[in-house]
Amino acid sequence: MKKIALLSGFLLLGLITSQLLPSFIHVDYYAGFTQAVRIMTTVALGFIMIHVGYEFDIDKSRLRSYGWDYAVAATAATFPWIFVAIYFVFVLSDASTLTVWKESLLASRFAAPTSAGILFSMLAAGGLAATWMYRKIKILAIFDDLDTVLLMIPLKMFLVGWKWQLGIVIAPMFLLLWAAWRYLHKLRIPITWPWVMTYTVIITVISEIVYYSSKLIDEVVPIHIEVLLPAFAFGCMIVRKNVTIKNDKNEEFQEDILEKPVEKKVTLLVTIVFMVLVGLSMPAIVDIAGPSSDVNLIDQKIVDAYIISKPVDPTNTIAAGAEQSPNLASPSMSWGWIAIHVLIVTIISNIGKIFPLFCYRKEAHWKERLALAVGMFPRGEVGAGVLIISISYGIGGAMITIAMLSLALNLMLTGIFIVTVKKLLDNSEMMTN
Repeated sequence: MKKIALLSGFLLLGLITSQLLPSFIHVDYYAGFTQAVRIMTTVALGFIMIHVGYEFDIDKSRLRSYGWDYAVAATAATFPWIFVAIYFVFVLSDASTLTVWKESLLASRFAAPTSAGILFSMLAAGGLAATWMYRKIKILAIFDDLDTVLLMIPLKMFLVGWKWQLGIVIAPMFLLLWAAWRYLHKLRIPITWPWVMTYTVIITVISEIVYYSSKLIDEVVPIHIEVLLPAFAFGCMIVRKNVTIKNDKNEEFQEDILEKPVEKKVTLLVTIVFMVLVGLSMPAIVDIAGPSSDVNLIDQKIVDAYIISKPVDPTNTIAAGAEQSPNLASPSMSWGWIAIHVLIVTIISNIGKIFPLFCYRKEAHWKERLALAVGMFPRGEVGAGVLIISISYGIGGAMITIAMLSLALNLMLTGIFIVTVKKLLDNSEMMTN
């Protein structure tokens, strides 16, 4: 529990700092700062995801059950997305037009992906790594994020039309999934922390080279293969290794190499840094309570990252390749109403994640299934990336501000979600015993 509180505290620290820094750093330097934060966040996420892949295991004789897992994950991602999109269209917009639907469907996708990096880190910190819920949620969260990344391609096509770069992104994704399946725990290479950090840096550098090279060809729709899936797939291929450990009685036994004290300390340190960086990655919130906002949106995040060097005009958001959209709520909306909308969007997005409660009835007690559903609530790096994509396509106003604040609220509630999961699992274990 102390680790959960610690990680939540560092996450909150990063969030608060992200909103204060734009006032103290000049716009010319802030662009470089956000670039550095993005790269460091990517490296820390890759480190965590290699470990997740290393610990990931599947029974290849049960392929059909994994098909069902993907269906559950896709549904748990779709419901929040659709709920929030409908709310954006019918509550925050003045008219239900095709352009509004396009923008709402893209922006509301932030509610779909569970934050795999944050979730796995905090569940492990809470001592839940040996539970059925943890084993199952590792599969669902990965499938959840994969579904979100894959669906972003047709969503972009819906918004800006077909671009050849979008098709190129698909091939590496399926190649990585095939490699993780074909060579599951067969790659004999070191897994100690200096090596894992080296692997992560290499994966990040390759991803960035591809990204910036493609921007030279077409800056609007660059090729960006996110580190989350390559790092996970690479970790899946590494052979699990044990070391001989002696206890206080000088008795020898075998233990996973990642359980060594030095490995656990480094992993915790990387996780703490990751939490701070995720908070720092949150874009500066646009003040839409009045037309005189002078807040600069400057951020760059996971899928397509662009630097926004001027305020988004909430009365004139024009998506790339689309006609001018109707006003998305009045620019004079009070912060009281914004707070109400943020609360509602947060509630309905999390209600959409409840679907796993009604699945796996033969595998687990209802409290374990509810814990699984609540465990899917945390949002983070991928959801923030979706919002940055939305901003890069000219989508702004109340919709984006409310979405950002909802994501921030979910981030701050992550510790509470994990504590709830732990209590549900503790009660379930007591009932079983």
